Amino acid sequence: MTPIIHIKDVHKHFGAVHALKGVSLDINRGEVVVIIGPSGSGKSTLLRCINRLEEFSSGQIVVDEIPLDSAENINTVRTEVGMVFQQFNLFPHLSVVDNITLAQKIVRKRSIPEAEKVARELLVKVGIPEKADYFPGQLSGGQQQRVAIARALAMNPKIMLFDEPTSALDPEMIQEVLDVMMNLAKEGMTMVVVSHEIGFAKAAADRVILMDGGLIIEEAPPETLFSNPKEERTKAFLSKVL
Repeated sequence: MTPIIHIKDVHKHFGAVHALKGVSLDINRGEVVVIIGPSGSGKSTLLRCINRLEEFSSGQIVVDEIPLDSAENINTVRTEVGMVFQQFNLFPHLSVVDNITLAQKIVRKRSIPEAEKVARELLVKVGIPEKADYFPGQLSGGQQQRVAIARALAMNPKIMLFDEPTSALDPEMIQEVLDVMMNLAKEGMTMVVVSHEIGFAKAAADRVILMDGGLIIEEAPPETLFSNPKEERTKAFLSKVL
């Protein structure tokens, strides 16, 4: 089976900082991969390279058989890849439903009624249909993040990327966002998740990857990685977070 994401020998330099040091990784269609590791390990940089929000210095990334090697290809890939960030990045002057319909109308060329129908269906899916006409400032952090997920899903992506989606949330709001992500995983969405949520990784991931120093240190199914890690670096990291 051809992987839906193929990453080969990717390097990334930020000036003198060598953030990614020859990372290679294949992710299959329908797979949920959770990337863990200490701050500054390259996790978010790798995630942002998958849709070229970050330009890598060398190597190759192919998404759904489209190489990220031209502006045209990058734009094509971005329409197929949804991204959810730490900060919700909602437009504060637009209502929830307008936040979800905007890109649908511009990129997917959907009519206003069609885009609104999709938006309201997705608000049911993420558990906040009653918030359709609210503004982001009237919502809790967890509710705003669920709107951000709905907005990404409205584009019918083949892949969802999550960059520490719960790290800006109060502890009691984290679970409501993880529950939405768990349901997406059960539905077979291809997901790459950078997260510190070990419970989510155990429950939802097909594979967990530990990164450190711009390298993949170890990768394994969660039941293996968390209970019987092979690498000393993995053992040391997990001893602090489990």
